[in-house]
Amino acid sequence: MANSVINARAASIVDLKDMTDARVALGRFGAGAPTKAAQAFLLDHARAREAVWSSVDQEGLQRQLLDLQLDAVVVESLAGDRSQYVRRPDLGRKLSATSLAQLDAIRHGDDGFDVVIIVADGLSASAVDINAAAVVGALADRLRRHGFSLAPVVIASQARVALSDPIGEALAAKTAIMLIGERPGLSAADSLGAYVTYSPRSDTPDSRRNCVSNIREGGLPIAAAADQIIELVIAMRMTGISGVGLKDAVAKLEVTA
Repeated sequence: MANSVINARAASIVDLKDMTDARVALGRFGAGAPTKAAQAFLLDHARAREAVWSSVDQEGLQRQLLDLQLDAVVVESLAGDRSQYVRRPDLGRKLSATSLAQLDAIRHGDDGFDVVIIVADGLSASAVDINAAAVVGALADRLRRHGFSLAPVVIASQARVALSDPIGEALAAKTAIMLIGERPGLSAADSLGAYVTYSPRSDTPDSRRNCVSNIREGGLPIAAAADQIIELVIAMRMTGISGVGLKDAVAKLEVTA
């Protein structure tokens, strides 16, 4: 008897498939997956690899930011190329000397800025190309309405999350918002993550960051992500704290208010 595709139709599994992009209820063809599912797996794997190894369209991003009336400066980490970036995460956390000089030149004395928004390639250039400009625009509008002063947007290449620390420190920014391409998976290669750090310094531990993740179509909508990020920035200004201690600090303020 010829093999035929057998679909998984259990009600609970079908409901789960409606709620997630993960590979569930694929069915089977004989002892293997149906051709359509196998080809989709290969396509998603290729998209994930492309997201990691491709480069951000920096010129296109700068044009989009200019349309939003936002100045931008381009910096780079100590990772010389993509291959070194992948193999040496430590270099992606350090700012090049040339980039440091660029930021020093636009620093507003000791007062600095309230917030710097950093757009970084991270592990998904696709996430940046698709989502970054819209997220920056939504954040800039909300930050201005709340009276925050903004540094020029920093576009960082070969960057890890912790590169926000020397960038924020160089600009004397009270808060750094790092928008970075998240590590791609086989169900999404275009997720943007936001890491928010109060009083960024070069020795800042990861425990002092707050994260809003999976910003993309099909994930966390841009408007909702921007609202969450602004709530974090406001809470950090009120408490002078970011990271794991922020929630408790806000709760104490509410009790004493």
